[in-house]
Amino acid sequence: MKIDIYAHVVPPKYKDILLNRSFALRDHVSHFPTLFDLDHRFRIMDKHPDVIQVLTLTPSGASVDDIAAPKEAAELARKINDEVAELVWKYPDRFIAGVATLSMADLDVALDELDRAINQLNFRGVQLVIPINGKPVDLPEFMPFYEKMSQYNLPIWWHPQARSDVPNYKGEKESKYWIFHLWGLPFETTASMTRLVFSGIFDKFPNLKIITHHCGAMVPFFADRIKNHYNFLETRNKMGFNQGLTEHPVEYFRKFYNDTALVGCTPALMCAYDFFGADRLLFGSDMPYDPTLGDYGVGRTIQAIEEMNISDIDKKKIFEYNARRLLRLPI
Repeated sequence: MKIDIYAHVVPPKYKDILLNRSFALRDHVSHFPTLFDLDHRFRIMDKHPDVIQVLTLTPSGASVDDIAAPKEAAELARKINDEVAELVWKYPDRFIAGVATLSMADLDVALDELDRAINQLNFRGVQLVIPINGKPVDLPEFMPFYEKMSQYNLPIWWHPQARSDVPNYKGEKESKYWIFHLWGLPFETTASMTRLVFSGIFDKFPNLKIITHHCGAMVPFFADRIKNHYNFLETRNKMGFNQGLTEHPVEYFRKFYNDTALVGCTPALMCAYDFFGADRLLFGSDMPYDPTLGDYGVGRTIQAIEEMNISDIDKKKIFEYNARRLLRLPI
């Protein structure tokens, strides 16, 4: 079995809400029928019969907090979670687990829904859109959320967002050539990883588990730059970056878990493997975001993992065993 831990979905009832909320969201959903058309999705999945999916809501274009006021967003998240749970219950041969969606506008309400999603709906973690309603991930106000996820011993899926209306250069009104999406998303993941590292959260909550999107983003490729950069700053006594940390900063970056959503590319996966190790990589395809609406991304990701120059047991960890351990799935 191969457990795809990052397969996006739009519950069919949620689709109708999207269509009424925003032209941009309506346009996005209309281009990806795999998100909501189960027959279409199952035809693609039939090409990979050993793959079973963990369902995560697609946040592309908006989170629930982007399209509704806090009270309504919380109710919307509740409805989404109910429908995802129903899909998992109805199609156990296709979907092995669901991941919770939360409105983070009111943390007390979010924590109540988190309890319900895990304890009643049997969800195996939560997806968090970063930045969190425009805020950095390491603010003190989010500490109760991290504490509770540590207590549950279940992971947080990070999904980065960036805005097209934020230009890359002065004098422009928007980000051209989809730079905001192509490079903005991995940059946001990398920036959020760095904020979490230096906040000391991993020392405060050593049981905290974060799954990054896009295989650790910039971190594996720039691992030696991370080491050199903070070593250099420390030797020059600049700002005391390492103050309060019990390990070198680069060692905290290794504490993240990471999907394999690179649309293939074995050398990039090997880079991540060399930095994070086999125990921190999980098969995730980012379905359906490729030109074939899912098939190419799933197939290329499987092929790229199979072509990694690693042991068979490490490949099994990436494809299945790590997901079962991290999500506490039955054997």
